[in-house]
Amino acid sequence: MDSKLLFYFAPLAMIVLWRIAARKRAQTKNLAVLQENQKAGLTEPASLHPVIDSVKCIGCASCASACPEGNVLGLIQGKAQLINPTHCIGHGACKEACPMDAISLVFGTEKRGIDIPNVRENFETNMPGIFIAGELGGMGLIRNAVEQGRQALEYICKVDGVGKSSGDCLDLVIVGAGPAGFAASLGATQNKLSFVTLEQETLGGTVSHFPRGKLVMTAPVQLPLVGKVRFTETTKEELLGFWQKVEKQTGVKIRYQERVEEITHDGDVYLVRTPKDTYRTRTVLLSIGRRGTPRKLGVPGEDQSKVVYRLIDPEQYQGRRVLVVGGGDSALEAAISIAEQPGAEVTLSYRSEAFSRAKEKNRRKVQQASTEGRLKVIFKSNVKQIREDSVQIDHDGELIELPNDAVIVSAGGVLPTPFLKQIGIEVETKYGTA
Repeated sequence: MDSKLLFYFAPLAMIVLWRIAARKRAQTKNLAVLQENQKAGLTEPASLHPVIDSVKCIGCASCASACPEGNVLGLIQGKAQLINPTHCIGHGACKEACPMDAISLVFGTEKRGIDIPNVRENFETNMPGIFIAGELGGMGLIRNAVEQGRQALEYICKVDGVGKSSGDCLDLVIVGAGPAGFAASLGATQNKLSFVTLEQETLGGTVSHFPRGKLVMTAPVQLPLVGKVRFTETTKEELLGFWQKVEKQTGVKIRYQERVEEITHDGDVYLVRTPKDTYRTRTVLLSIGRRGTPRKLGVPGEDQSKVVYRLIDPEQYQGRRVLVVGGGDSALEAAISIAEQPGAEVTLSYRSEAFSRAKEKNRRKVQQASTEGRLKVIFKSNVKQIREDSVQIDHDGELIELPNDAVIVSAGGVLPTPFLKQIGIEVETKYGTA
């Protein structure tokens, strides 16, 4: 009888032991990822993110499996944890997958508050006629942003007077041509509204800032004038190419390179001012990103065309002398990718004495490139002047000059909170608020 039991239960025991060993290996890996991010100071999620109730969590790992981004959540000591906080972009799939309702989605943390404008269920702010959709309201996920833009347009169409504007007064001004703004523009075209869409850069908004080839996780979404778009996985280039094709086919008009500087109330309408024009409109939809306007250095010569604020294609810098300014992951990744190009001479300038807020793997790559002579790193330095064929840098009190053909400033962006408050929109700072 004992031999029969052994015959039946031995395979089961082996499976159990294999599962235990596999979970231990996974925990070791997850703990290493968490510790690496903590060491680098990458502990604060950018926007909406999960908080796990350890009492309710049963360690089933369904949340980690459900996350489309991967390696964001992981089990440590049998409980789910946010091991890669900065990679979380607020999908919410983890909450839906949890069988124990142990996950809450929140904005901000106890240490780092996030400014979120107050909006009603119809996406209208406290300023009547001004609506917000997409990343600015906390929803950075492409599918959610598109859906918000589409829904917000439906509510805008119900505002008194919209659809009946005449003369120089528009029904709507859409600010931003990212996922939400583009969807709203298509909806406004479909509903035959008199409107303009203003975009300070290019079609796609935040998506256009993703690294080349980055995988964009989306899901089927309803686009006005187009119908259901069935994307599951695609690259940034493919998604932007699709949007450009839709823009051309539908005839939707977007005014690029036109940045909104001011929005003021004028009776029962709003005045939207840009460097090129002033628009009178009954309603406004703000669909700008949280990144806001790129942070500038504020030094002489920065207005030259050779100065840019994001890397689009490293190959364009072959054989050129390039200065990258910044100490975050975007700056390090830009410097590394350009240093791999034939003939490129790359200098990375950072004001602090160490890359304390960059991922360990990027720090290692920079160190390797520096050791191999492909990249020069200057800590404790600040750009003082940008000339036509050189740059002046203050290196720990000593002024040095470097030959230069191009400058990439990766110093983050200026959040649009002051802009919102200037308009009169109420903004609340969330510290881990659901």
